Amino acid sequence: MLRDRSEPVDLFTLVPALELRFEPELAELDRLLEDDQIFQQVKADLSRRRPHTIDTGRPSTPVEVILRLLVAQHLYDWSYAQTEHFVGDSLVLRQFCRLGFDPVPHHTTLMRWSNLLQPETMHRLLDRVTELARSLKVTRGRKLRIDSTVVATTIHYPTDSTLLFDGVRMLSRFVQRATTALTGKPRRVGAQRIRQAKQLVRRIEATAAVHATTADRAERPRLYRRLLELTQTSVRQAEQVQRALAGRSEAAAERLEAAVRSVAPLVQQVIAQAERRVLRGETVPASEKLVSLFEPHTAIVRRGKAHLSAEFGRKIMLDEVDGGLVTRYAVLVGNPPDAPELPTSLAHHQLCFDQVPAVLTADRAFFTLDNDQPAHDLHIGSIALPRPGPLTADQLQVRRRAAFRRAYRWRAGIEGRISVLKRRFGLDRCRYHGEAGMERWVGWGLLAHNLRQISRSVAAKSAR
Repeated sequence: MLRDRSEPVDLFTLVPALELRFEPELAELDRLLEDDQIFQQVKADLSRRRPHTIDTGRPSTPVEVILRLLVAQHLYDWSYAQTEHFVGDSLVLRQFCRLGFDPVPHHTTLMRWSNLLQPETMHRLLDRVTELARSLKVTRGRKLRIDSTVVATTIHYPTDSTLLFDGVRMLSRFVQRATTALTGKPRRVGAQRIRQAKQLVRRIEATAAVHATTADRAERPRLYRRLLELTQTSVRQAEQVQRALAGRSEAAAERLEAAVRSVAPLVQQVIAQAERRVLRGETVPASEKLVSLFEPHTAIVRRGKAHLSAEFGRKIMLDEVDGGLVTRYAVLVGNPPDAPELPTSLAHHQLCFDQVPAVLTADRAFFTLDNDQPAHDLHIGSIALPRPGPLTADQLQVRRRAAFRRAYRWRAGIEGRISVLKRRFGLDRCRYHGEAGMERWVGWGLLAHNLRQISRSVAAKSAR
């Protein structure tokens, strides 16, 4: 049975000698999270856990407790286990999370509830927080700056040899579990193959070392052929097991069959790209490469950074307005150019604020003639989209205007905002799994950031 709220318990009145109270920012954040629209959107997703979650079953952790625990987790950049520990130890956070004297939900319980939230819900929650910021006069939406960044996924550095070993390891483990399910006896099928693959990976890595000899490098193709043979054997064995599992009706057998069915094609893709690159000497385009079997949605992103030749994760587009709020984000597929996102950002801004921004700015990656002309047609007062390449005399004159320079200087602030999001709100690396997990991770990070910005602004105004 899905419960909405827990019975109100004011710990601060029960222990008056401690003189416990919220800090001004936390008090404002507490009031923001009482918004009913935010509550109802979260509740709608949580109610989908089971067909009759709302009406039947034992009482759940209240929705408002789950919401506040997740906000606290991303506000302080904690893991699920750290959230359980630190909230349980703090009377202030217990009061903030509406726990009272109830035990803190186990971190695995919080994880399961969190995974029910849909990516579309995260975008709607961010829009609602923007509405609250407007009503509290934290922002008027007069300025808009746009930029992109990369959120890394939790993968190791991808090489052909390590990806092949990952394939052998994953498929061998599935085969072991499937053999146990089919025979009823635990068997270590493929253990020797895993050891052989690990030894080959180490020898291949040694051939790429700086101190490797010419003879070591000459041995590299032979080692790769042997590793490819082991991986292909694992795929064939896994396909045989999959066919054996297909006729079973047990839940465990169905899960294993689905896992093999999803992983085997990925391993075959790794085999194909390794053969093309290592044995045939072909160049495989980044868009066709698979860099992780565990996070297959990971893209190779090259942004021309001197210290980062390539990043492995997802490219994220961010819109920031005056007041330091990020009003929109988009998780992009692959490594697309930035410029096509500008019209979407303008349309979303008009939807949120019922007006175009007076100042629009972004870096030169967003400039195209298709973007520049519509921006002027919307009668935006100050547009700072620098053109790449050589400039004419008239274009140089535009660049030297005080309004352009002032707007472009303001654009630089989004670099600092991205730095804060990465260092403080976890947008350097996504700790959730899958594409939907990436959407949730970025969404929660931005929600926690915006809620903090609003609470800080309102608390500062109240202190004047």
